[in-house]
Amino acid sequence: MGSITVAKVLNNNVIIAQHPQYAEVVVIGKGIGYNRKSRDQITLSSVEKMFILRNQEEQEQYKQLVPQVDEKLIEVVQEIVLHIMQSSNQPLNEHIHIALTDHISFAIRRNEQNMAIHNPFLYETKEIYPEEYRLAEYAVKRINETMAVTLPPDEIGFVALHIVSALSNRHISEVREHSLLIGDLVAIVEDNLDYRIPRDSLDYSRLVTHLRFVLERLRRGETVRETSSLDGLMKREYPEMYSLSWKLTKIIEQRVRIPVYPAEVSYLTIHLQRLAQKKEDEADMEQ
Repeated sequence: MGSITVAKVLNNNVIIAQHPQYAEVVVIGKGIGYNRKSRDQITLSSVEKMFILRNQEEQEQYKQLVPQVDEKLIEVVQEIVLHIMQSSNQPLNEHIHIALTDHISFAIRRNEQNMAIHNPFLYETKEIYPEEYRLAEYAVKRINETMAVTLPPDEIGFVALHIVSALSNRHISEVREHSLLIGDLVAIVEDNLDYRIPRDSLDYSRLVTHLRFVLERLRRGETVRETSSLDGLMKREYPEMYSLSWKLTKIIEQRVRIPVYPAEVSYLTIHLQRLAQKKEDEADMEQ
């Protein structure tokens, strides 16, 4: 079993070391820097829970970040990342160490200065990424406990997007853009129907989930089987919702720059018609 050689101790939980395979690395592990000196040897087998930043750019960013943040935050983020890995049983993009530490550090600073930032797509994030949202709830709870702060629920949504980014190996900006797009599409539906969909309703969950899967299919390049009979039926029976569905798919195409299969229009029409019917039913009950 190989070993690493300590080059520099950044704090009790972070060191710079020489790795036999990856050359210079940033090593993150609870207590890994405690009482360590330059040139100390650490056997890889003796370190039970450790993260190694191999990417040169990631290393430099993390080295700059560490002196600016509380050591307790480094430790709790490490605990959170381990929890995410164990709960999801998936590898994580190593950038999460930088992105999550930096985000939480800034969120704590904003909180201390009473600078609340509203999360405009909190509900969408919860519906689109329920597992990641639950992991984010755990993360914010542990941060609040460890750092003696009270981060608002809006932060759960922001943290969830960082977790999605790390698990899917997609940049946070792409993840955020998809959530924002879904929020915009829901707003267009509500505007056209003149009906606000209750955020805790099954109808809202169904619509958001469907839109998420449309974007996921586009991202993965999956084909959608043509159903000309269904397409004809939707166009004939529900012309208004079919037209709205076309409008939404064109917006998706413009935003993600990927053509949307015509079959998606028919499936989306079904969801929109269900909402239109729900609005009618509620109006009848009020009379």
